[in-house]
Amino acid sequence: MTLPHQHARQVFLSFNQGIEKYQYSYAIIARYLVFLYFAFTILPALAEARPATISAEAIRAQLAKNTLEGVSETSLSELRRFYHQHDYQPVWVQEGVTDNLLDMALVLIGRAHEEGLSGHDYQIETLSRLRKAAPDTDSLALELGITRSMLALSHDLYRGRLAATSADPDWHIPQPAFDPVDFLQQSVASANPARLEQALTELSPKIRQYSALKQLLGRLRDLVTAGTEWTQIPDNIASIHPQDKHAAIPLVRQRIREVHHVFEKQEYDIADNSSQIYDDQLVKAIKSFQRQYGLNADGVIGKNTRRALNTTIIEHIQQLRITLERLRWLPRKFSERYILVNIAGFNLAAIQDNERILEMRIVVGRDYRSTPSFSSRISHLVVNPYWNVPTSIANKDLLPKQQHNPDYFASEGIRVFSSHRYESELDPYSIDWHALGRSLPYVLRQEPGRKNALGTIKFMFPNPFSIYLHDTPSKYLFQKDIRTFSSGCIRLEKPQQLAEFVLGSAFEQANIQEKIDSGKTQTVHLPKSVPIYLLYLTAWSDEQDEVHFSSDIYGRDKRALAYARWLQPEPHLSQSF
Repeated sequence: MTLPHQHARQVFLSFNQGIEKYQYSYAIIARYLVFLYFAFTILPALAEARPATISAEAIRAQLAKNTLEGVSETSLSELRRFYHQHDYQPVWVQEGVTDNLLDMALVLIGRAHEEGLSGHDYQIETLSRLRKAAPDTDSLALELGITRSMLALSHDLYRGRLAATSADPDWHIPQPAFDPVDFLQQSVASANPARLEQALTELSPKIRQYSALKQLLGRLRDLVTAGTEWTQIPDNIASIHPQDKHAAIPLVRQRIREVHHVFEKQEYDIADNSSQIYDDQLVKAIKSFQRQYGLNADGVIGKNTRRALNTTIIEHIQQLRITLERLRWLPRKFSERYILVNIAGFNLAAIQDNERILEMRIVVGRDYRSTPSFSSRISHLVVNPYWNVPTSIANKDLLPKQQHNPDYFASEGIRVFSSHRYESELDPYSIDWHALGRSLPYVLRQEPGRKNALGTIKFMFPNPFSIYLHDTPSKYLFQKDIRTFSSGCIRLEKPQQLAEFVLGSAFEQANIQEKIDSGKTQTVHLPKSVPIYLLYLTAWSDEQDEVHFSSDIYGRDKRALAYARWLQPEPHLSQSF
């Protein structure tokens, strides 16, 4: 038995054992049938079509050319550096045992879809065709092609396929540094296929969110491969309340059963019947669905709930792909304690030792004042803060209110100053506000108090966007589904609990509540700054690894997907299995 045959048999046995751990659904069986086709059809063919060894001189001559067809300058530079370090010796196309290394590289490239990438982007079809070619045919192209694809794949797994700031101009977190040439040199040094597989597997982020999203992506791809389509709920209907009778209820019930097939939550395991009554069992399931999709769990099937129910499998796959990509843009190491703000999910989590010990709802910026993605470190907090009103807010929001109501500034505790030195105060009743038009030549500041827009605490961290976290007197907004009401800053549902987290052991000594009760503006410095990351993730997982979704409130996913050309259906979705 040839080495490829032996390898195929071992892989087949391990996959055969793995099948027993799953229910025999047609979607999963389809995945393994495609793999078995690869193992018993392609690998034997590869064994009969072993490429001929190529010389170092041939590689050197090819790379000495100014350009190579279809190869970018960056890729060509990396190829030259890789083979220079390797004395221009071939890596994949050699006699004997290294055939296994070549075939492992093809398998790894073919698995790119499992990470939300696509083997098509790494020329898997071309490389497979070259691999099956007769000896002496295109061996040089195969050697260089696999190296080029492995360099690109390793780069993309570690720091993302896309240039973050090009795909999402509102993303301001530097991507992690990575040298694919050094990585690949070390990974192939022993010519051991298992070592290569292990090294590539370790490149992707090792956080629970990434793993949970990746697993769900695999299940959804299985559904697409099986030709599954989800039930759609009519969109032009009135809201449906518990115990209502409505013709769309059987469709909603069927849609929830489809959700159960994917997520296997107990609440989604409902009876299959044709009743048009929105009964208690379905209400319970809808509330669970609403929580999973970041909506108010009121049980009312309104437009936002219908929109979430009507999200297609392909749309979910697109959400997962771009979210996995965003997670690859992040640093690989986080501090023991940090804060994670999910702008799209309207959620803040305080994390310690990889566990979420505090979560809360947040309000983020309006669409035209959207909150950017960036990272910083919280250095201090301010109790009973003043609100130094930004010029844009003063002109667009507050000036029209004062022009409409001459008592507005006085009633809201807003004082008028001639400059940002806040020394020369002006009487608002002495100013002809209508004569100012739309431009305010003064500076506004709101006094601390129950009406102050920043509430009782604000959390400060250096950034070029003048963004900070703060309390709010408008608590009712946390009950909204879509919480885009601020001017860019983050409003907090539980500011005092967050103060306790960031201050740590110094919280009791800080006497935060006593300082609030005093009414005086005071600054409290943290004993140690706490990292904070403001991200835009429309898919994420919780502590139980349940995946949640939210709408693309700022259209950043759509923009990034268009940049990546991931909005179009993927070529041959099941072909790369």
